[in-house]
Amino acid sequence: MHIAEAGSGPLVLLLHGFPECWYSWRHQLSALAAAGYHAVAPDQRGYGKTGGPAAPDQYSMLHLVGDVVALMDALGEERAVVAGHDWGAPVAWNTALLRPDRVSGVIGLSVPYTPRGSARPVETLRAVFGDGFYICYFQQPGVADAELSRDPRATFRRLLTAASGDGTGTGMPVVPAGGGFLDLCPEPAGLPGWLTEDDLEVFVQSFADSGFTGPLNWYRGMDLSWELMGAWNHAPVTVPAAFLAGDKDVTVSFLGGAAAILDNLRGVVPDLRAAGLLPGCGHWIQQERPGEVTETMLTFLRGLAGSSA
Repeated sequence: MHIAEAGSGPLVLLLHGFPECWYSWRHQLSALAAAGYHAVAPDQRGYGKTGGPAAPDQYSMLHLVGDVVALMDALGEERAVVAGHDWGAPVAWNTALLRPDRVSGVIGLSVPYTPRGSARPVETLRAVFGDGFYICYFQQPGVADAELSRDPRATFRRLLTAASGDGTGTGMPVVPAGGGFLDLCPEPAGLPGWLTEDDLEVFVQSFADSGFTGPLNWYRGMDLSWELMGAWNHAPVTVPAAFLAGDKDVTVSFLGGAAAILDNLRGVVPDLRAAGLLPGCGHWIQQERPGEVTETMLTFLRGLAGSSA
């Protein structure tokens, strides 16, 4: 597993989302290190220099949580605070759920904790949003893989801009009939202020060898994860937690809006110590608004230290 790390002190793991890599946490790595923490951002399974298996059944939530625990073991740490953004958030939440003995606190960005429900997730999404919903579109072997890899620079330029607070937004992410995922992401006139050409190049290069199939397999493992986690049906996350999202994040929209998300979170995360939305911010929250995200994280971390003292 490839990691980027900075600083020394209590361990904070930083888990990226789709389609990203460790670099999404570039601002927080240095800031957390300066504040006295050991910040570690891995390329997760299937991504970048970590790479991973080709088979979708190797990307269940149990595999992904297992990777986090094994990384803690490799670093020689018994406990950590685990922070995750986008797909990294469910991994962080479920690491806290499955191994509360190893997690001092959990921070979710963009994606709130959603307990395992009583129906298969892909089937449910297809019933609510149709076959064109992006997660359903991603289930088709090889289709999104080929589309996204055709021109990786265009893929990142269009997706990172469209889903940000500076973009036009993807709207409800339903792929038009006969179209592709990138039809939801118009070609931007220029990059948003938080994203440089050099930043874009890091993402492009991180996918140059590993491609998009591993990352897409996270979506293709959703129903398998649901099967494997039957013992945790509707289970709450009980460790101390924080949540932050942008109010222009499309994820907030299709999960029912800010009020519904925050109300639901309080019911399933009983030790939720901080929760809020950043106005004008889109999906790439820790890159778009690094100062505010870092300060929220540090306030939460300091609170944990005070509690343990």
